Amino acid sequence: MTTTALVEQIKLKKSFLCVGLDVDLDKIPKHLLDLEDPIFEFCKTIIDATAPYCVAYKPNIAFFEAYGLKGWQSLERVIQYLNTSYPEQFTIADAKRGDIGNTATRYAKAFFDQLQFDALTVAPYMGQDSVEPFLAFEAHHTILLALTSNSGASDFQYTKESDQPLYLKVIEKAQNWKGSERLMYVVGATKTAALRKIRSCIPNAFLLVPGVGAQGGSLDEVAAEGLNKQCGLLVNSSRGIIYAASDESYAEAAADAARVLQNQMAHWLSQKAIV
Repeated sequence: MTTTALVEQIKLKKSFLCVGLDVDLDKIPKHLLDLEDPIFEFCKTIIDATAPYCVAYKPNIAFFEAYGLKGWQSLERVIQYLNTSYPEQFTIADAKRGDIGNTATRYAKAFFDQLQFDALTVAPYMGQDSVEPFLAFEAHHTILLALTSNSGASDFQYTKESDQPLYLKVIEKAQNWKGSERLMYVVGATKTAALRKIRSCIPNAFLLVPGVGAQGGSLDEVAAEGLNKQCGLLVNSSRGIIYAASDESYAEAAADAARVLQNQMAHWLSQKAIV
């Protein structure tokens, strides 16, 4: 999916919501465990319930890998269902891959060619030659980890070199890489104090912002600092939506939680004259 098509969906739905699919069999409604593929059935129901209110889905690959071959088969069914039933949705493989040369290319082939995701999260620690192989896939987006929400982010990401924090150096350096026009960036929702600096550095780029809801991030603060003239944000919510209820009402509860966020987003998009 192109950025233009994504922006069209944002304006159509008045939403920049991304729903994270972090499927834990210990947390999904118990009645689903009797089904042949409970992971897929849970995801399918969540997708059907929330699709009117979001523009993207982000399966967290670890939550599928943890169940071995069956988990990978479930992931394949989920992405096939999204691509056939909801082709207007932007799909993100949250895999945080990062390696060089042919290995990076193979990771890219797995998620872009085989599974046919629109985008993939990538760790930049190994530098240019670990990211450009992903950017070589011109029909897809690479989402670079820039500034994350976890407490350990301060171990490295705020380290200063010439009075510039490392996360800003990563973002600035990435602008010179081949295919950088298709880069997006992960910025944690709890890092709104840095969001203004990041937005001034990359005014036109899309930011994937996890951490709203269960992790304590504020949608209002993220929107105030992160929105640009074409929106430029995908705000992710996972647990706050998919586990809004743990009984047979889980689909309705997920839809309600997604609708609440979508309504907030519609307000901000209107305030910023984007819609």
